Amino acid sequence: MQEKFVEHFIATGNATKAAMLAGYSEKTAHVKGCQLKKRFAADILEMTQQMMVDATPRAMHILKELSENATSESVKLAAVKDILDRAGLKPVDRVETTNIEQTSTSELRRELESLMSEEIPEPIGTLN
Repeated sequence: MQEKFVEHFIATGNATKAAMLAGYSEKTAHVKGCQLKKRFAADILEMTQQMMVDATPRAMHILKELSENATSESVKLAAVKDILDRAGLKPVDRVETTNIEQTSTSELRRELESLMSEEIPEPIGTLN
């Protein structure tokens, strides 16, 4: 009955409904469903992940077919974007630009010399 609960929970996402489908009474289904969901959380996660792995090749095939054969250009574009995204080639969402002040080389050298000439105190706790 517990294996059936896990299967039905994965299919429905509803613990009460899964408990009823697994054979628990309508009266106890809510409480039993919550208990079983907590008790078999690891099994539910493992089976869900395996289902995703198993569905991936078919999903990729469908995306490929859409990108090649869809009549709508927007559907083709969306399919191509999804394929590229899943391949790790997602475009940058936002480009950030920064304005840098125009400083001459001589000004930068003077600033560097001034920083280099400052005496740097020894850190506290340093042994000499």
